[in-house]
Amino acid sequence: MRNNLVHEGAGFLEYEIRQIVEHAYRMRDMGLQITWENIGDPIAMNEEVAPWIKEIVHGILNQNRSWGYCPTRGVLETREFLANQVNIRENGVKINPNDIIFFNGTADAIDKVYELVHRNARILLPAPIYSTHSSNESKRGGYKPLQFRLDPKNHWLPDMDEIRNIIRYNPQISGIGMVNPDNPTGIVYPREILEEFAEIARQNDLFLLVDEIYSHICYNGAKTFHLSQYAHDIPAIALRGISKEYPWPGSRCAWMEILNKEKDPNFSTYIDSILNAKMLEVCATTLPQLSIPQVFGSEKYPKHLKKRAAIFEKRANQAYEIFRKVPGLICHRPQGAFYMSVFFDEEIFHAGQKLPIPNPNLRNYVDQLCENVPGDKRFVYNLLGSKGICIVPLTGFATEMNGFRVTMLNTDDEKRNSLFQEIADSVTEFVNS
Repeated sequence: MRNNLVHEGAGFLEYEIRQIVEHAYRMRDMGLQITWENIGDPIAMNEEVAPWIKEIVHGILNQNRSWGYCPTRGVLETREFLANQVNIRENGVKINPNDIIFFNGTADAIDKVYELVHRNARILLPAPIYSTHSSNESKRGGYKPLQFRLDPKNHWLPDMDEIRNIIRYNPQISGIGMVNPDNPTGIVYPREILEEFAEIARQNDLFLLVDEIYSHICYNGAKTFHLSQYAHDIPAIALRGISKEYPWPGSRCAWMEILNKEKDPNFSTYIDSILNAKMLEVCATTLPQLSIPQVFGSEKYPKHLKKRAAIFEKRANQAYEIFRKVPGLICHRPQGAFYMSVFFDEEIFHAGQKLPIPNPNLRNYVDQLCENVPGDKRFVYNLLGSKGICIVPLTGFATEMNGFRVTMLNTDDEKRNSLFQEIADSVTEFVNS
């Protein structure tokens, strides 16, 4: 080309959750049957949406306005409803309907949040972190993300002194981002840790960004604490959506709750730029927005959330009881979302480890994939080629820590138990090979 077309941050656009699918497709073409355990789509894993939710959506579909544009910020009645939900939270920040902006899924919102931060400003992120956050942070300036470590030996909790030191020696940091409940680890940050994040932000004049897409999927004693309940006077952005709660991932419907915009003129201008960018796209999809007041406002919805949380708790405990017995693995009982990350002990890997793959073409393909990659990827690729089980390596979540992520979405109790056990047995076989 006459000029270089490639954005300097293009090399940081990584999404292992779906990239591994391309390898799985190649292996499927070689005759392998695939068990998909890589992506957080409840519908793809055969969860049935509650009939009463379907009835609400069907009724809205018959309304002519559901087929048209809506205001750029989103449907007014829905924003009024959601603002009221925020305002009734105990000791929370108060907002108005204009503090809510709708997007086509959290990925769309995440993209706007990072894209419109100044190129030289940085958002500090945890490691591991859902890769849509880390890739967008890196893409903006063409650099690796600045990160603090979630400790797999301490229930995936961060070292707050490490965070303070990173901020002290990196003055370009302007915000702190996280996912709560967390993807990929399944932790729910305790209230005291969240309050400490807020205090660090206050002391260093930072904003907070919290992805709360799983905020109502908590179990094993964990509780939901929304950003509005601990942000206090700090400029902040919470990301919410319906893809995991209804669940309706295909709706691509999410929104920002913008807190304390008026507290800082620079933050206010930044938020205005996000809204202006959304105006260029006109608006987010109308129909799913119209469903929110009816679904969230239904007396059936709290029971719906409680029932699903109990289901995921049972599955999470099932996975924990299997993986905790495997020598060389470190895992913790998940508390939220529908994921579990398992950490490999640092000394577990050595050259030449493999799982048996009788098909010579598959064997050759997997061996090629395993050249010059971390140990967890070698295990994941061997597991895929040997057993047809597609999971995600932990290094695919912007971290150097080796491990893997499984989901709690398989609806068949017997098959799910068998699947987890097969992965656990494969770890032992791989390590001892």
